[in-house]
Amino acid sequence: MNKFLDWVDDRSGIRGLIKDALYEKVPGGARWRYVWGSCLTFAFFTQVVTGTLLWMSYSPSAQSAWESVYFIQYQIWGGWFLRGVHHYMAQAMIVLLVLHLMQVMIDGAYRAPRELNFWFGIALMGITLALSLTGYLLPWDQKGYWATAVATNLVAEVPLIGPALQEIVVGGVEYGHHTITRFFALHAGILPAALIALVIGHIYLFRRHGIHVKEPRPNKDSYFWPDQILKDGVACFAVLLAVVFLTVYFKGAPLGPPADPSNEFPARPEWYFMFLFQLLKYVPAFWGAVIIPVALGLLIFLQPFIGSSSKGHNFNIGFWWCLIAGAAGLTFLAFSEDRSNVNHAAAVKEADWQAERAIEIANEGGIPPTGAVTLLRNDHENRGRRLFASHCSSCHRYNGLDGRGYPVEDDQSAPELAGFASLEWTTKLLNYDHYTSDEYFGGTAFKNGTMARKVLNKFDEEEKELLPDIAMLLSDLAELPYQEPLSEDKKESLLDIFYDDLACIDCHDIDSEGEGSAPDLTGYGSRKWMIDFIVNPEHERFYGKKNDRMPAYGRDEKLSMEEIEIVVDWIRSKPAE
Repeated sequence: MNKFLDWVDDRSGIRGLIKDALYEKVPGGARWRYVWGSCLTFAFFTQVVTGTLLWMSYSPSAQSAWESVYFIQYQIWGGWFLRGVHHYMAQAMIVLLVLHLMQVMIDGAYRAPRELNFWFGIALMGITLALSLTGYLLPWDQKGYWATAVATNLVAEVPLIGPALQEIVVGGVEYGHHTITRFFALHAGILPAALIALVIGHIYLFRRHGIHVKEPRPNKDSYFWPDQILKDGVACFAVLLAVVFLTVYFKGAPLGPPADPSNEFPARPEWYFMFLFQLLKYVPAFWGAVIIPVALGLLIFLQPFIGSSSKGHNFNIGFWWCLIAGAAGLTFLAFSEDRSNVNHAAAVKEADWQAERAIEIANEGGIPPTGAVTLLRNDHENRGRRLFASHCSSCHRYNGLDGRGYPVEDDQSAPELAGFASLEWTTKLLNYDHYTSDEYFGGTAFKNGTMARKVLNKFDEEEKELLPDIAMLLSDLAELPYQEPLSEDKKESLLDIFYDDLACIDCHDIDSEGEGSAPDLTGYGSRKWMIDFIVNPEHERFYGKKNDRMPAYGRDEKLSMEEIEIVVDWIRSKPAE
């Protein structure tokens, strides 16, 4: 082995290179403040390794990208861990970049003769942010899709070439297959190659000029090995532990619902871009995307010259502290506004539900040949929520909301339909106070109708004690999937109360051929009853001419029969929360 190593060294001089690297002097001794550059190198190496392994199972196509990430996350052994480390290490790099930059600025390691190395470092920061941005889209989920759409729209603000540049970045006028292939090429090829080239140049220039020590020197000079390497190793291990902790705690990186241009989503960038998102609320897009970044970039470029004097150096340090404080303040405002925005909170909750639902469907039946986007498009539960929100929630509510979890601005003017026809729901229905409240018929003409004025409001105490039995009977007729059916004997005894004790049959029919003056309760709340009612509430079986604003969705072809069935099945599928 020694002969082989001697042979290699004779032809490469590797031993001399290693010796020079390990035994380079560290002026002022090894210090913890010098670890950030090594931590960044370690983080980038981790990203290369994990990214390469992820690449082996990733498919950069609008048709299959989400499916391949789902496969990595849920099918490959340890895939969730691998993807989580890649995700959280990318975020750790942003933090490490800021720490390294501030150490360089405070120590004055950006001034002559280190100007070129400082510019290399700023370029490395830009490429790291670009890697984060391009990687954001690759899962091809809703969050990445819409956040990237917002980011690339800013490119169009560049004077003269903006629209053409945006089209080049996007791969056309619409986001799709060519967008993801371009971003993948940037993320996995062009940007890493540029980063490696700049890192090599950055390290070369660092070795050429050596460590810049802020005077007075705290300790005697030492060597890179073993003193500084030990500190670097401990710091890198701490970074790795933090990333592993986040990965295990959050069970890997998040995977949102498949990207769907037809489905709205609360577009937000990652936390390290939230300051820009907030800034664009206060300034025109052209200023936020072009003027301000160009002005800041020019000032940063000139900082090695500005910092040649003591006052200039202090100005530069103050500039960066103000920039970081401003970005932190804008980020805080962005998150604070989101937390206080009920619509955004509802949108996030809906997005989380869609993500869980898409994964649940994929786990149960796999991903169809038509692609992951059809997981939710064809899912009856998701379609039921959306149909209810778009066609029913202007009057009705579902758990007080629009069916998807969004609050509704308009006042409720028709009954709450969560848990419709359940025992709890029908029990409240037969209570005068509930019946005439906004939760039921308080916003309709039936508030002052016969049922309210001449029936519920006129029952004596003995009759009121029988109303829970009627509620039990009506709820049983609904045959809800989450309720146990009554025995035949129990049902017969309740029918006796309906027919005889309370004489409900005088107005309502149940399994009879009579013509009542109020809605037919045969199969009340059942799937067939609800479908027939939604098709035409003005049918003589239901409200007839007394109908109060309820559209005839089937008769007037406002909804197809399939859509009506989907809405009914969704309403009946679970109890109220």
